[in-house]
Amino acid sequence: MNTIHTDVVVVGAGGGGAVLSLALAQQGIGCVVLEQAMGPPSGLRGEILQPNGQQVLARLGLLDKIPPTAVLSVRKFHFLRAGGERLCTVDYGMLAPPYNRALVTLPNAAHHTILDALSQRAPGAIRYGTPFREVIREGTRVVGVRAGGGNPLEVRSRVVVGADGALSKVRDALGLRADVHLYNEAYLIAIFDAAEPMEEARYFVGRKTILGMFPAAGQQVYAFYMIPAGGMEQIRAAGLEALRARWRAIDPSLAKSFENLTDWKQTAYMPTGRVQTASWVTDGAALIGDAAHAMNPHASQGRMQAMVDAMTLAEVLGRSLERNDCSATSLREYEQRRRPQVDMLQRLADEQVLFWNAGHPILAALRDRVFRTLDRNARLRYAVLETTAGLRSRPPFGWLDRLIAAGFLPDPRADSVPIPSPSPGGRG
Repeated sequence: MNTIHTDVVVVGAGGGGAVLSLALAQQGIGCVVLEQAMGPPSGLRGEILQPNGQQVLARLGLLDKIPPTAVLSVRKFHFLRAGGERLCTVDYGMLAPPYNRALVTLPNAAHHTILDALSQRAPGAIRYGTPFREVIREGTRVVGVRAGGGNPLEVRSRVVVGADGALSKVRDALGLRADVHLYNEAYLIAIFDAAEPMEEARYFVGRKTILGMFPAAGQQVYAFYMIPAGGMEQIRAAGLEALRARWRAIDPSLAKSFENLTDWKQTAYMPTGRVQTASWVTDGAALIGDAAHAMNPHASQGRMQAMVDAMTLAEVLGRSLERNDCSATSLREYEQRRRPQVDMLQRLADEQVLFWNAGHPILAALRDRVFRTLDRNARLRYAVLETTAGLRSRPPFGWLDRLIAAGFLPDPRADSVPIPSPSPGGRG
């Protein structure tokens, strides 16, 4: 068996693993990345970079490196009832520049930018086609991993990081207890040409109905359509015209664009789940991203939180390695810094599942009432936007705010919002 030695071995080259590896390489810390896929990702996935994700890329020197032809800046997100009635508009312009917008990228554009930078900074750091097999321990301490199939590989390291997704094999091997919950809903994702230019995003909600339409570069549009978990085959069996007809009923204004969805190859299936892990660290090892805390996509923060995890852990690892102390006690600083925001977002996403996915008419009516209140109340709308943007660790609403949002109390501070001041760095 081939054996190599390094400071950190990262299992998984996804959004969190790639960012962590690059951040470590920029500090001069040795890192090996093990990825079971045979190469960089090429499949369809929707990618919206929220302001906190943009800040991460700016810190890495990469925000301006995403190809301009693959990214589109979007300021306004309109929430509507299925059929077209507007409920609320959220404008990222309320936030401080230059992060006062969302960036919609073509599939994997940001990820490839990170991987390209890593290959330039640390050639050969990523080993594709190398599945994780087991952790190596000396006593209670983790000291490396074994990986590979026909060509087994042993990597001895000072720290092991599991960045291998919600069904993490590293987490299981470390014995870190986790509650994995699969939601009853999944999403059909699609990308196709827009019949006419589209600059603002639309998010439709109805009774057990969600359809998000997000403009993308090259006059394309992403669709995110909620379907029952495991329901993709049933959707395919009904045919593309049946799918287009459902979407036309939800958003008649995009009927011509829906005609450009002509092949199932333009679609992908995305299951949804939540992971809550008792501890993210142990002696010589840590978890990041979905391996530690997968969340419902309603939070619009899953990938962003993995990126922020990576940057925080890179800082903590730099100090821990310098002190030659990679114990759970030393690594716990990372978890303590990250848990408040992650826990808040997971709770918020589950509340949104209850109301946004609602089939019950009373819950759906309450959801719509809250949206209409947000449209009139700049203070609450700003709090929600700040949370979605990943710039807030506290819940957006207290109990009094919840009563106001539901329309049961007036808000004398409805027009009170912070005056944004420019943030350093980034692309304006």
